[in-house]
Amino acid sequence: MPSKPDKLTAVPERIEADLTELSRIRDPDSNGWTRTVFSEPYQASRAWMRTRMTNAGLDVHPDSAGNLVGVLPGRNPAARPLVTGSHTDTVRGGGRFDGIVGVLGALEVVRQLIENDIQLERDLLVIDFLGEESNGFGLSCLGSRALAGELSAADLDRKDHRGTRLGDRYADFGLDPSDVLAACSGWATARRPHRYVELHIEQGPLLEERNVPIGVVTAIAGIERMLATFTGRPDHAGTMPMADRRDALVAAAEAVLTVRQQGCDAPVHGVATTSRLVSEPGSPNVVPGVVRMQAEMRSVDPGWLSAAQLRLAEEIKLKAEACGVGVDIEWSTDNECRPASPAVHETISSTADAMGIAWEPVPSGATHDAVHIARLCPMGMIFVPSRGGRSHCPEEWSDLNHIATGIQLLGRTLVELDGAP
Repeated sequence: MPSKPDKLTAVPERIEADLTELSRIRDPDSNGWTRTVFSEPYQASRAWMRTRMTNAGLDVHPDSAGNLVGVLPGRNPAARPLVTGSHTDTVRGGGRFDGIVGVLGALEVVRQLIENDIQLERDLLVIDFLGEESNGFGLSCLGSRALAGELSAADLDRKDHRGTRLGDRYADFGLDPSDVLAACSGWATARRPHRYVELHIEQGPLLEERNVPIGVVTAIAGIERMLATFTGRPDHAGTMPMADRRDALVAAAEAVLTVRQQGCDAPVHGVATTSRLVSEPGSPNVVPGVVRMQAEMRSVDPGWLSAAQLRLAEEIKLKAEACGVGVDIEWSTDNECRPASPAVHETISSTADAMGIAWEPVPSGATHDAVHIARLCPMGMIFVPSRGGRSHCPEEWSDLNHIATGIQLLGRTLVELDGAP
């Protein structure tokens, strides 16, 4: 076992400097902080991150799936590695903490280990995963999904609204699509990780409301996405009587309220959101004939999620029929509900207790790279508070003292897991 784990103390000024420098790399034409996957700002941020990883003392390489991997060698290179990290891409108009805290926090842990002459038994891998956030191809967590063997050739044929293939975007980014698929047979079949721990901002209000500095994640919500197409009849908006209309947008509006009600009726953690409506023909003097609607449901309770899907589809169809409108509903699973490893959860919580840090068990309504890496090894997550529960917006904020506490807990947890059988 390495010595002196109690001396792992994060340096807030160093963390703040990293956050500030990375925040300068963003799309100048977008609000907030924007570094979407495959974009020029994202490419620039990866170059910055690679330099930062190297300066921290890591052996750095991009893997064939597009993940940026830094390795801190352990005493036993044959042992399965510890893995930590997160992502540095953002949603459009997002904040500067989501994902970033996990990557920069892992770098700070590496610095602490090196500065205190602590060598782990296992290699420690710090990963900046490719493209965790949702994108125009409808597929999040690109890098971790590939490592878990969950990215397929069919996924590379997905197209965005411009008709561009995902595989072609990989190629434009300097990644061979065939190599990306080959990465899916790497970790999934060969040298699996020993344990994975991800530090992240909560992105919700629970920790702040309870005045607790740390959340230990119990489970990551499953996500079911819905695409509904309402087909009515276009008519002149000035001459067709109200009772004779087959208004697709009215049926879609009923569906929006139905989606919301399903989320409000969830007995445990469950949410439901409509994110987009596209109406055709879109003319102010034509009754909408076709509407396409995007929505999603999330919960850490897979039983509720499955039953709510059935209820939602049935209610939407009944209300659409009452409007004289047909509806076709397609579902896709972004990820299944994934509980955290009880053993890793216990290690994180007991380590927090030993450090005198208050913590709460919390579910994660957001998805993370951890949900895919959990297919390969035991997984756990550490949350730090988000001011006002805000995230995916420019107002996203986590206090530096909370971030430092999370980093110290991450470091001590990794030391404990290094010796776990």
